[in-house]
Amino acid sequence: MTVHVSTDAVTRSAKGLPALVLNADYRPLSYYPLSLWSWQDAVKAVFLGRVHIVAEYDQVVSSPSFCMRLPSVICLKEYVKPPRYPAFTRFNVFLRDRFECQYCGSSKDLTFDHVIPRCHGGETTWENVVAACSPCNLRKGGLLPAAAQMWPRQKPVMPTVQQLHNNGRLFPPNHLHESWLDFLYWDAELEP
Repeated sequence: MTVHVSTDAVTRSAKGLPALVLNADYRPLSYYPLSLWSWQDAVKAVFLGRVHIVAEYDQVVSSPSFCMRLPSVICLKEYVKPPRYPAFTRFNVFLRDRFECQYCGSSKDLTFDHVIPRCHGGETTWENVVAACSPCNLRKGGLLPAAAQMWPRQKPVMPTVQQLHNNGRLFPPNHLHESWLDFLYWDAELEP
């Protein structure tokens, strides 16, 4: 089946009209990056019977024998158990540390620092690596925290996936479709 997008949808950005993907418990698969599928992948998942459509855009896709509104929120039919602990990556270290230098609080020119330098036997692990801006990283160099008089603001630990999700909510994407909001912030405290 060939699907053609209506003229209005074509004029959107190249990424245009993604669908928010929820797990079977109606929670996003991830918050940062936000779990989004292209409209093409969302439509394919609908046809394969892998998802339920929860909300739709006004834009329509059609073929000679079929027409449907594009899904804006979809929910997996089968629950995908998230990993308990995230992968140890530079991005996840930054996310754990909320994209702030753990020495001065700057969010500019971030890199990572070994609290106990490798030249002193420090390992590249969750418990020894923190986000650091380049000036602080250069100032600390290969010194131990006491010698440099520089200690991380928080003790570096291995975060859970949930902790990273909670931090990810602090950095919402530039575009949030109104149909997504109930699913992204459903557990946020309500204002009186």
